[in-house]
Amino acid sequence: MAAKTNPVTFLKQVRSETAKVTWPSRRETVISTLMVFIMVIISAAFFFAADQLMGWLIGLVLNVGI
Repeated sequence: MAAKTNPVTFLKQVRSETAKVTWPSRRETVISTLMVFIMVIISAAFFFAADQLMGWLIGLVLNVGI
């Protein structure tokens, strides 16, 4: 079991570790955000089309038996 750390020491360690992080530039963040939105739109269109197709096919199969 690890020993408890003093809150002040903990915050100093957090600040030290945060300083080591390589943060993305504004341009990188904007490009990544746009890529995510584009992929969400493509995925939504694909799953909508797949759902519509499966619904149509199931409708055909169920109506044939009646």
